Amino acid sequence: MERVFDNTRYTFSLLSLLLLFSSFSSLANAKTHNHDFVVQATKVKRLCETHNSITVNGQFPGPALEVNDGDTLVIHVTNKARYNVTIHWHGVRQLTTAWADGPEFITQCPIRPGGSYTYRFTISGQQGTLWWHAHSSWLRATVYGAIIIHPQEGYSYPFPKPHRESLIILGEWWDANPIDVIREATRTGAAPNVSDAYTINGQPGDLYKCSSKDTVKVPVNPGETSLIRVINAALNQQLFFTIANHKLTVVGADASYVKPFTTKVLMLGPGQTTDVLMKAD
Repeated sequence: MERVFDNTRYTFSLLSLLLLFSSFSSLANAKTHNHDFVVQATKVKRLCETHNSITVNGQFPGPALEVNDGDTLVIHVTNKARYNVTIHWHGVRQLTTAWADGPEFITQCPIRPGGSYTYRFTISGQQGTLWWHAHSSWLRATVYGAIIIHPQEGYSYPFPKPHRESLIILGEWWDANPIDVIREATRTGAAPNVSDAYTINGQPGDLYKCSSKDTVKVPVNPGETSLIRVINAALNQQLFFTIANHKLTVVGADASYVKPFTTKVLMLGPGQTTDVLMKAD
């Protein structure tokens, strides 16, 4: 009996050492990514009109952050806009870094105009697609972008590697200042005015006025399989996504893998993300 117990203890100790070694190996491969976010007013023309929209680094949508599971993000945010702002890292598990989550007046005071703030957090145990957005009033209408999380270095997807990856961000566009829209709703007690257009990667597409040249095109080659990351960045709307005459194989949602299943249409609530495989056949 003593010998059996000793062997069990030896096996357990060896397994513990292997797990510990694996953890240290993962940490050794982890990287720290530094980014500068400048929140500022930028002239953006949509639906024949030009607005001074609030953006990050003059981009609409904002920059995509691309990392591996286990990496650390350090985001230096400078507010050059005329509104208070915070940035929320939607869906990121803020393990031991709750103060970096971003909701205004909940985990932090807002970044006042002319001020700055640095967010620092680690992606841990998440792979797939998430996103970031402003968490102050309705600045989220134009201040948002993707977070793309690849597997740890040396690891692969739990499905055949796709030939290419594409990002689709669904959103809304108001032919007005979104802050004025929500302020008017608050003043009157009525529901906010609905958006004037839906967008794909910030573009309304050829069904809207002055937008015939602003349709997003996603390149594919016949026979190839693409991983398409779909984000619903709309403020209030559930949105549907489909690709004509093609099936979508869902492989992930909100930075977690799922048991693959096939569908023709995705329905995403505000803030949700879904990863799908599509074969160009």
